[in-house]
Amino acid sequence: MTTSRLFSPDVQQTLDLSGIFVFALSGGLLAVRKNLDIFGIAVLAEATALGGGVLRDLIIGAVPPAAFENRGYFLTPLVAALVVFFLHPEVARINNAVQTLDALGLGLFCVTGTAKAHDYGLGAVASVALGLITAAGGGVARDMLVSEVPSLLRWDRALYAVPALVGGSITAVLIAVHHLGALTGAGAALVAFTVRMLALRYEWRAPRAWHRGSASEGGEQV
Repeated sequence: MTTSRLFSPDVQQTLDLSGIFVFALSGGLLAVRKNLDIFGIAVLAEATALGGGVLRDLIIGAVPPAAFENRGYFLTPLVAALVVFFLHPEVARINNAVQTLDALGLGLFCVTGTAKAHDYGLGAVASVALGLITAAGGGVARDMLVSEVPSLLRWDRALYAVPALVGGSITAVLIAVHHLGALTGAGAALVAFTVRMLALRYEWRAPRAWHRGSASEGGEQV
């Protein structure tokens, strides 16, 4: 399978767990800001860390999802939830570092998600879409659980979906030309990471609907 050629199993496991842990931290911090109890912190940590991968696996028919087959995937968000529960002021103070690690996780998951979708027979466009879901679906689930408009859809947040789409698209091209491997896959992830960090640094945002003002007060819009 394509994904098996990216990294060795041990390296893949380490990268996955690192990304899961950081995603879970962001979910736990939101739970603290929403004044949720320890159960709520754990739920948001799990949803943020695993939601995208679980949704991808359900769509492609990879059941049971990897998050339920690998104990480490399920337990790591709980560890992150405990860290946030006891040390949330300290974690919040290193938010820039958390955002940097989150961007690394974004890059990794958009690549591996795209590759796994291709392994299960999906075309390039669908594979890239599932790469985006893998990278960002957990954050959408997190925000919806606390009745917020998902950050992914908000104009006032730096680009998040676009970096994932860039990384996934590069991965799809590499698959098409039979050049996806550890080095090129890491390169695609690095590109997505770089675009995300530049978006944070320069506050890049997606354009809103073109504003077409009225010709006169109460008149027909043009």
